[in-house]
Amino acid sequence: MIGTLIIVPALAGALSFGLRSNRARRALLVATAATHAALAVAAWRGSPEPTLYDWLALDDLGRLFLGLTSLLFLVTAVYAVGYLAREKGRTAGDRGEDFLFRNIPEAVFTGCLLLFLSAMTLVITSRHLGLLWAGVEATTLASAPLIHFHRHRRSLEATWKYLVLCSLGIAVALLGSFFLSVALRETSSSSSLVLDDLLRRAPAADVPWLRAAFICLLVGYGTKMGLAPLHNWLPDAHSEAPSVVSALLSGALLNCAFLAILRVLQVCLAAGQGEFAREMLLWFGLFSMATAAVFLVRQPDYKRLLAYSSVEHMGILAVGVGLGGLGNYGALLHAVSHSLTKGMLFLVAGNILTAYQTKAAGEVRGLLRGLPASGILWTAGFLAIAGSPPFGTFLSEFTIVRAALGLGRPVVAGAMLLLLGVIFAGMSRTMLAMAHGEAATKHPAEPFLAVAPPVVLAALVLLLGLFIPPPLETTLRLAARALGVPS
Repeated sequence: MIGTLIIVPALAGALSFGLRSNRARRALLVATAATHAALAVAAWRGSPEPTLYDWLALDDLGRLFLGLTSLLFLVTAVYAVGYLAREKGRTAGDRGEDFLFRNIPEAVFTGCLLLFLSAMTLVITSRHLGLLWAGVEATTLASAPLIHFHRHRRSLEATWKYLVLCSLGIAVALLGSFFLSVALRETSSSSSLVLDDLLRRAPAADVPWLRAAFICLLVGYGTKMGLAPLHNWLPDAHSEAPSVVSALLSGALLNCAFLAILRVLQVCLAAGQGEFAREMLLWFGLFSMATAAVFLVRQPDYKRLLAYSSVEHMGILAVGVGLGGLGNYGALLHAVSHSLTKGMLFLVAGNILTAYQTKAAGEVRGLLRGLPASGILWTAGFLAIAGSPPFGTFLSEFTIVRAALGLGRPVVAGAMLLLLGVIFAGMSRTMLAMAHGEAATKHPAEPFLAVAPPVVLAALVLLLGLFIPPPLETTLRLAARALGVPS
């Protein structure tokens, strides 16, 4: 089954390049997403056998992120059907620059989108750190053409920045993988990078080499995750990509890089170097939140605002696992809540961009009157992403703060609350101003496919704040235990 999860979207992506009908291509996209989701559900309910010399397997961490990625991809695929229909053959002009641009062919977009799903599934299911590294690199190659969808000069610049910085990061991660192999060279004649072998040999690891490996892998995968100061590709890529892609970059791809870091953290914990690794994650996390806060205050571009919000929330995840204990559970719950919320907000941002033809927040007013469905979702999304009750993000952030206080880290809890307060004020100034006021023009009602997918995501993130379904709760606790939580 695990191999099928990777192969099905890869084959569908290859097929998509050859199809002549756009309708058939869109049907293939949704059918593949639904098939992947059905397989992910089956993987949740059962225990798929490891495959490829045990290099591919699903543990509780993998099961959590697989379900999340598959769900988000299915919802965005449904949204993409309407989006691609609206964008078909469209030649647009840039309001700030005097030239026209035309989107890449739909075959390339759909094919790369499905290959992107296949690559993310490879990362999530890989138990071999070398294969995981290859999967992370594959996500970069598959998603780069998606960022360049509009073939605008800004999207080209964003694509190159994404390719260069993430390639540099992945090169550092490769160096970290070599260091990890060296750290464990004295413990066995085997040079296996299979996670189970690494965990078994870790207690006898060479500590300096292991610490050097963790630093390189944190820097390398942290670049892909968007942790500051390694985040420079993220605001450009997320703001210039079409909203469907932005939703997947923020809601799914960043989680893949986070999972890669968690795999290395597991090795450090087994080697008795958990405190060293957690402290690094903690301060990277707080620095990311502080960096995001600076850029979120008076941010004039609402898509860049959402992008910097992703930097903030990746920082919160790092703080959670950096604290350990209950913080692990809070971080994993926050990964789920953030993915659903950010996916919703980027899809709604796509509706706003379609109606107003601008990403300048100052030129968007009266959403609640001019574009009511998106206006309501935008307001709800602001409350959710800012960690307001009763949404799931409030519950997860509250859990992380409670973990900091419970572990005797009041400075961390205080710094986190202060930064969350600054970010709340900065985002409310921009996002609520867009929702209220008088609309300059009355826009046509959004199509059903532009509203239903974000409504589904909004309902799920609201549900998480009120009630966590037992299967998800069990998986969250088991996954947190794999990171050393005593629950």
